[in-house]
Amino acid sequence: MAAALAAAVLAGGAPAGGAHEPVLRTEARFAPPGGETSPAALTYDPGLVPAGAWIEVRQHTARDGANAVSLRVRGMRAGHEYGVHVHREPCGADPAAAGGHYQHEPSADPAAAHPGNEVWLDFTAGPDGTGAAEARHDWGFRPGEASSVVVHDRPGNSGARVGCLTVPFRPTANG
Repeated sequence: MAAALAAAVLAGGAPAGGAHEPVLRTEARFAPPGGETSPAALTYDPGLVPAGAWIEVRQHTARDGANAVSLRVRGMRAGHEYGVHVHREPCGADPAAAGGHYQHEPSADPAAAHPGNEVWLDFTAGPDGTGAAEARHDWGFRPGEASSVVVHDRPGNSGARVGCLTVPFRPTANG
C-alpha cells in the first residue's frame, strides 16, 4: 500500500489493565520510505515488516498512576520474534533517524538497557501474523523525549531496525 493510513487521537473508553481516559491511539500501515510524503509507519525490511502490515500503539495512565503503552500488529511474518522499543526521535527514511531507546534514567551504560528502564514491547507473531504486547511502568515520559516505536528483527535490547512508527507520546506527570 503506497499511502499509509495514520491516526493519532484521544479516544474515550477504558482500555484493558484498569486504565482510564484519556488514551493516545496511533495507528498506521507500513510503507517503504520514499515518495513525496513520508508515511507514519516505515518498513525497512519488507520480508519481516511487509508493506501494508498494520500497527497500533496506545498510551494511557492506569488508575494506579502507572504509564502503560500497548502494541498490536497484523500482517507481520508468522512465527517471527520481534523486539519493539520506544525511541527518542521520530522515524525517518534512515532507520537510525529514530535515535536511541527512551530511558527513564538516561545512561550510556549498556546495563541500563533493560525493561525496567525502557519500554519493551517484544512479541512473537502468531500463525496469522498478529501480535500484541503491553508494558507498564510507574514512571512516564519527559516532554519531547519519546517520539517513536521501533520494530527490531529480534527481541531484547539490540537487533536491526526493520520498522518504525512515529508516535506523538504525551509527557506524563510521573515522567
